[in-house]
Order: sequence, then structure tokens, then C-alpha cells
Amino acid sequence: MRRERVSSGTPWEDAVGYSRAVRAGNQVHVSGTTATDAQGEIVGVDDPRAQTEQALANVERAIAEAGASLSDVVRTRLFVVDIEDWEAIGDAHADVFGDVKPATTMVQVERLVDPAMLVEIEAVAIDNSEAVANVDEGASE
Repeated sequence: MRRERVSSGTPWEDAVGYSRAVRAGNQVHVSGTTATDAQGEIVGVDDPRAQTEQALANVERAIAEAGASLSDVVRTRLFVVDIEDWEAIGDAHADVFGDVKPATTMVQVERLVDPAMLVEIEAVAIDNSEAVANVDEGASE
């Protein structure tokens, strides 16, 4: 089975011992992802929608690096520090996923690793393009 790790390059990955994402076969599992930019700075302080948009952009980048796309996402989990922000967070999620509509859970947590973080998102994608390619190759033999 194909297994590869995707790294965002942050020092947290080595310190905690995790990968931004792991592809195992046709599945891509994305670790909890927050609203940080390329320099590790939090985007959208005090703005749950902006943080959701940035976190989802980071999720998309990790999924793409693993060879899949947002259209392959089958599950997201949203951890939020204030459930009263559900509409802004949900609207941003809906804008990104449109007709994909993955199975989704949103839960309130007491806090995230940095007090300025309002949202953390996990995702699972299933990329069947590799399986389809293998079937096509077998059919032509």
C-alpha cells in the first residue's frame, strides 16, 4: 500500500511527532489544521470566518500535495472555541465545499493550542483516480 507523508514545514510537526497529512493507499488524512499563513502567523485574529477560510486553504494545499483534491473530501471535523460562531464558520465551509458536502461535525472545545486560534479543521479525502487508472490499465491489457 502506498503511504506518504505531507509536511507543512512547521517546527510543531517534529516537536509533536505528526505530519500535516498522511496518504495511505487512496485515503488522505489531514491533521487538525488552523489558520496560519506561510510564516506561521495566525490569519484572521478575532474573525472566525477568516480563520475558517485560511484553515481550509491550508487543508486544500495538504490534500493537493498528497495528490487529491477538495472534491475527494468525504469527512471534515471542525473544532471551534465558540459554538455561537457556527454560522460564520459553516458559511465558509459551505463556500469551499459547495456540492461536495462531506460528512461534517462541528464541536465546541474549551481552547486550542494558541488563544488567538478560533477554529481547527481535520479532513479525510478518498482519491479514487489511482484506482480508476489501475482499472483502466487492466482493461487495456
